[in-house]
Amino acid sequence: QVQLVESGGGLVQPGGSLRLSCAASGRIFSIYSMAWYRQAPGKERELVATISSGGSTNYADSVKGRFTISRDNAKNAVYLQMNSLKPEDTAVYYCDAEVGVGIGVTRKYWGQGTQVTVSS
Repeated sequence: QVQLVESGGGLVQPGGSLRLSCAASGRIFSIYSMAWYRQAPGKERELVATISSGGSTNYADSVKGRFTISRDNAKNAVYLQMNSLKPEDTAVYYCDAEVGVGIGVTRKYWGQGTQVTVSS
C-alpha cells in the first residue's frame, strides 16, 4: 500500500504565498509523474501542475508564472510553491502520483487534500 500525505495549506491574504508539500510512503518501486490538482466548492477537480520523473513541468494557464511545481525523488516528494495568490485560488489541493508497485505494475494514488483559502 502507498500513502500520499499533503501539508502546507492554510489561510493567506491575496498576494501572499504558500508552499504545499506531498510525501509518498509505502511499497514504492519508483514514482513516475506527480501532479497537483485542486477542487473549489461546487466545481470539478482541475489539474494545476504536473512534473515528470525527469523534471519536465506543465501548468494550467490560470497559474502559469505564479506557481512552481518541483520534486525530490530521493524523498518521494512533490512540492507546489504558490505566489501572488488570488481569491480564486481557494480550493482543496490534492497531490497524485503514478507509482510503480511491482514489475510492470503502476497505480495512481491520491492524497487526502489540504485546504488553501485566500482571503483578506
